[in-house]
Formats: sequence, structure tokens, C-alpha cells
Amino acid sequence: MAQLYSSMKPTPMLKDELDIVIPTIRNLDFLEMWRPFFEKYHLIIVQDGDPSRTINIPKGFDYELYNRNDINRILGPKSSCISFKDSACRCFGYMVSKKKYIYTIDDDCFINALEQHIKNLLTPSTPDFFNTLYDPYGDGADFVRGYPFSMREGAITAVSHGLWLNIPDYDAPTQLVKPLERNSRKFYLPLKSLNNEVVLLYVDAVMTIPKGTLFPMCGMNLAFDRELIGPAMYFGLMGDGQPIGRYDDMWAGWCVKVICDHMGWGVKTGLPYIWHSKASNPFVNLRKEYNGIFWQEEAIPFFQSVTLPKECTSVQQCYMELAKLVKEKLGKVDPYFTKLADGMVTWIEAWDELNSPDGAEAKAPKGKDE
Repeated sequence: MAQLYSSMKPTPMLKDELDIVIPTIRNLDFLEMWRPFFEKYHLIIVQDGDPSRTINIPKGFDYELYNRNDINRILGPKSSCISFKDSACRCFGYMVSKKKYIYTIDDDCFINALEQHIKNLLTPSTPDFFNTLYDPYGDGADFVRGYPFSMREGAITAVSHGLWLNIPDYDAPTQLVKPLERNSRKFYLPLKSLNNEVVLLYVDAVMTIPKGTLFPMCGMNLAFDRELIGPAMYFGLMGDGQPIGRYDDMWAGWCVKVICDHMGWGVKTGLPYIWHSKASNPFVNLRKEYNGIFWQEEAIPFFQSVTLPKECTSVQQCYMELAKLVKEKLGKVDPYFTKLADGMVTWIEAWDELNSPDGAEAKAPKGKDE
């Protein structure tokens, strides 16, 4: 079974089935580095911050650009669930997309990752029994001795979580004690933007995160099946006017993992890697993360203990149940979680309205170079 999947070549690139979502506050000159890989795809760019600022996008890309005014116009009062002045606004792009798959990346990253993400999503996961030789559906791997034959068909893969080379995705305290640490060992990769061959190291592996295990999801190199798990990919209330930041992707990851476990779907992590080029300011990050560093010690045990009722048979039902439990349990930790739970409910309502057959038609300035 595994060899059948690993011999699937070439990987279908899903040109008409995948949107690329990018949140940004700056000009997107970095897209030139991605041109050979992104030019065939439709981009959804969510502009963070001041909507009057003009974002320059290189010619030749097929894109839609949404700013805060567009979000307010399309969602009306429900736009309150979308974060402002924070990369968490990217989830608006997930909502307005009409494609089956989403790939999202930050605006300070590069290296082609799409093909591996697609391969991860199109092959099964193994959440119920850990395969010690990584992803058995990948090239050069298979199920090891002792892996139950009855479980080798695997589970549907909902999420492909990629990693980073160069600057690690650390929290502020770790950044402060390891300011010069880089993910670098022996892997040769020519990057013409650096004018030299760069020596890097990564673990050349993909693995399924076991059922019942949470993980810290990073949104800077992430792909997922929007039709399957999209309604749960809400990046919360972060940034301007909120007492917390930099927990948007991790909050979404905890919710998504609990729901995937309940629904019997898999989450993969590992390859592909992207090059993370800009280290954020650890002092600014500490100010954003300060409350979250304390609150995560309550939130993670909460998610570890959640059991969704069997009556929840859709992602929306699961997410609404989670919102109820967040308000009930975490609302005691801080009033912010009550507000966040309300935002979760509003998000689902907006998602269903916008994605219903007779829902509102999302419109934004069309950016395909004429």
C-alpha cells in the first residue's frame, strides 16, 4: 500500500484546486523569488494594518488583495472576529477562498515547499499507530515490521505542517537566551538570492502527529484541506486591542488537532522546510506573548482533556462545542477567553454565511497583471 503511494510521480500540482494565502504589511517583492512556483496559482493577499497604504505586488501574479475596509464590507458586524494589525488576519483569506486546498506562508520566507505539502495532503496519515520509519507513504519508506496490516490504509490527511531553516520559530524567552541560534547543519541548497551555496541541516522526514497529542502549530509554512478542516482554522483574536499576540496559529492548531482526532483525520509535520529570513524583535515579542506564556499552562491541559460528544459529526459542530467549552472552562482564567469564545462562534457563523450557496459574494480589487 505505502509503495503504491510513494511511486505516485509526478505529484499533481493542483493548480486549479489550491489558493496561496499571504498576510502582509509590506511590499511583496519576495514573490519574485517564488515566481517559478507561485505564478501558476491564485494568491489571496490579506493586508494587515492601515488600509490606505498601497502594497506593491510584482507584475504577472494572479491575486486578490483584501484590506481592512474589504473585510468590514464583506463581513459587516461579523468582521469583529478578524484580528487587526496581526498576521492572524490571514484566516480571512481561508474564509473567502473557493478552493479545496490552502497553502499559507509569511512574507519573509522562501524556498519551494508546495510540491511536498501537496504530496503530504494527498497521501494518508497514520494517527492511530506510530510508524518508526517516519511517513510510510513517502519515498524510500514503508511500514515497519509489526505495524498492523489492518491499519495500513491510514487516515485522510487534513493538515501538512512544514518547518523552517535558518531562524527558528522560538518564543521570546528562548530568543533572548539563544539570540544567534540558527537551524544549520549539512544540507546543500543553492539559493541564487544569497549568491552562494548555503550549508544547512534539516531532518529529512515527515511524520504523523499521534492521536491524542497536541503540537505548537506555526502558520508561516502550512497547508491544509480547506473543504475538510477549513472551518476550524480560525486564528483567534490577536493584535490590536487584544491582551495577547503570537498565539494565533497555536490556538488554531490546538483546536484543529482536537477536531482531527475526533473526526479520525491525520496531521503531518516535518518536510517541507522554508527559509525564514527575518528574526523578529524578542522584546516586542515578549510584550505580545506575556499573557500567553501564563495562559498556555491552563489552555493546553484544557485541550488535552477535551472530549467532543459523538453527536458532533461536522467540523462546525465540533468547533461550536469547543467554543462553548472555552467559555465555560477558560473563561474562569481570564475574561479574554469569553471574548475569544464569542469570536469563535462569530467566525463559524460568518464562514457558513460566506460559503453557503446563496451566501455573500466576496469581492476585492482583482490584481492579475493585465
